[in-house]
Amino acid sequence: MDLTLHIDDHWDSPYAFSNFVALREKGLPFEIKEISLPKKEHHAADYRAHSLTGRIPLLRHGDFWLSESAAINEYIAETFPHPKFPRIYPEDLKERARARQLMDWVRSDLMPIRNERSTATLFHGQKFEPLSPAAQDAAAGLMRVAESVISDGRATLFANWCIADADFSLMLNRLLNAGYQAPAKIARYVEANWKRPSVREWVDHKRKEYVPY
Repeated sequence: MDLTLHIDDHWDSPYAFSNFVALREKGLPFEIKEISLPKKEHHAADYRAHSLTGRIPLLRHGDFWLSESAAINEYIAETFPHPKFPRIYPEDLKERARARQLMDWVRSDLMPIRNERSTATLFHGQKFEPLSPAAQDAAAGLMRVAESVISDGRATLFANWCIADADFSLMLNRLLNAGYQAPAKIARYVEANWKRPSVREWVDHKRKEYVPY
């Protein structure tokens, strides 16, 4: 299949995390190539030539290169479709649209949470300060949405796991990992997703010392 996923060498990008989990859940063999953001290796001319946007993650499939995590997940889903490979998006079109909505939202909004509870606090144990008023408001909004889409007694957004569960649980865990008190069903949802083997492989990866960038 000749797949290579280019990720940050800190292993803390939530976007690379999403693609890594998607590839694992599809059962696809792939290689990892680490790119140093502190050294600005993603600014190198050859990297930019392949990625177009000069960002991480970047997927190479044979002679085809693709960046932007949402596009990569869509490409993985459509290039290696069900039933030969497991689904990573819901079969139902409305549920699939809802999954994409949530994934787009956690990528484009909630900036105060992303700034004050970066994934360095989640994967590298970096220190953090109490949430600012803006981050508290964002957290309340995130919890309101989570209350709406997470059903009691279920560890997935829909009947079956999908890649939106990985993205959404990571966003929620930025808060819970730092001691935020969430409703019990949300805490159970995050805990269940954080135990998933594809997620654990990323979380448990032995990381190098964190260098701010």
